[in-house]
Amino acid sequence: MHIAHLLRDESLGLRPLWCEDTMLGREISGVTATDLADPARSVRPGELVLSGLLWWTPDDGPAKAERFVSALRTAGAAALLAGEKTHGGVPDDLVHACRRYAVPVAAVPAHIMFRTITDSVQLRQRGGQGGRPALPESARERLNRLLAEGADPAALLDAAFAHLDRPAAYLLTASGRTVAATTDAVRLPMDGTAVTVPVDVAEAGPYERLRLYLPEPADTPPRELQEIAAILATWQRSGAGHRAAAYEAASALGALLTGGGADPFALRAALLACGLPPQGPYKVITAAPDRRALAEAVAQLRPGGAAVGALPDGTAFAVLAAEQPAESPTEPLAEIWPRIAACDPSRPQHAGTAPRADGPEDLNGALSQARYALASGRNAAPGTSSVTDAAGFTGLAALLTGIPEEVRAAYSHTVLGSLLAADNASSAVLLQTLETFLARDGSWARAAEELHLHVNTVHYRIGRVEQITGRDLSRLDDRLDLRAALLCRVR
Repeated sequence: MHIAHLLRDESLGLRPLWCEDTMLGREISGVTATDLADPARSVRPGELVLSGLLWWTPDDGPAKAERFVSALRTAGAAALLAGEKTHGGVPDDLVHACRRYAVPVAAVPAHIMFRTITDSVQLRQRGGQGGRPALPESARERLNRLLAEGADPAALLDAAFAHLDRPAAYLLTASGRTVAATTDAVRLPMDGTAVTVPVDVAEAGPYERLRLYLPEPADTPPRELQEIAAILATWQRSGAGHRAAAYEAASALGALLTGGGADPFALRAALLACGLPPQGPYKVITAAPDRRALAEAVAQLRPGGAAVGALPDGTAFAVLAAEQPAESPTEPLAEIWPRIAACDPSRPQHAGTAPRADGPEDLNGALSQARYALASGRNAAPGTSSVTDAAGFTGLAALLTGIPEEVRAAYSHTVLGSLLAADNASSAVLLQTLETFLARDGSWARAAEELHLHVNTVHYRIGRVEQITGRDLSRLDDRLDLRAALLCRVR
């Protein structure tokens, strides 16, 4: 690969600052990134050097730039690519030093990650092994133009496989969602087993990993599939900035909702900033511990028309534009969630949902219910992935599970007192009698029958319970207190 190839790659957007025509044919042997003030020991001959210019400040003057570029020349660097993000541009002192020491230099736009450049170089070098590139040069150039134009992955797939008469090809997530497909490809079912070539993006978590899948790949050279997967990886990385901005907008909405008494105009603006309709209805979901699991679920539930962010306490949440009655319903979250959780079985994922919020003014209440449902699911079965709906809180036992474990334990100890003493056999007998008595609706006869005791014995034991707890089991309120205390025990 030569310097000219790099500068012609429109997807990278490199801006040449100084390079003589005779230098464009310099061979690039590899890539290294450095921000050392003296990079000589970290650079090998023929390498392309990437630098974020963290080693330079406007107060340094030309001397520091001279030392840096002189070290590159001594090491035999092919060229310098200087990032514009740190200082908003490339210092003139550095460009003058590169001209003096005959080191080609180009500026890297702030939105381009160094990893994208590294991948581009390595991809072309891999393609060149064996005497010819894997993809035809015309296909590669078209794909680079599409990447530079911000094309969607469906267009990339069509262009990548055009010279092969466009066989059916799919881009799938780890959970089996179809992100894109070639034109006329039949829609695949949500089946995570349909994968062949991984799209390698180091920053992608288990819920963000993509796969390139071809049902009939027999006529497609494996090296071409690898190169197409690398191009799709570049596309995925290029969307990082957009995803980060969407996350920040959603998190700002979350902060507004949890702040209490949100101004209607501010709330409307926050909804619009997230791409959500300002009038509702909405669906609210919370999740933990990984927001990326929720993002993947939302992409399956409602492609577009959704915001995923974090609340001030770090809890992941999503607000979706709810389906209208005339729309065909999507697959329920409870059916999608197991596929999401299977992407990383080592970390149970929990989600909480709430009834539909009809308008912006109902979002705060829906969010509170979804958060409580999430806490309930995590408390009830912390080691198992789950989806808990606040609409399912139809009984006291279910309702209490959302209370923090420490609060439930404190309440139980306060109400039941010494009845919880594990080393006291008589306390255990009294506790069993209380549970049975309440479970049999306060019937002395039925409690005695189940415990195989005389009714008088049950009366005696319940009397002891009343003495210890200070409660009167003939009163409904006291019965409810004791029943709640039993349910709050942390086993």
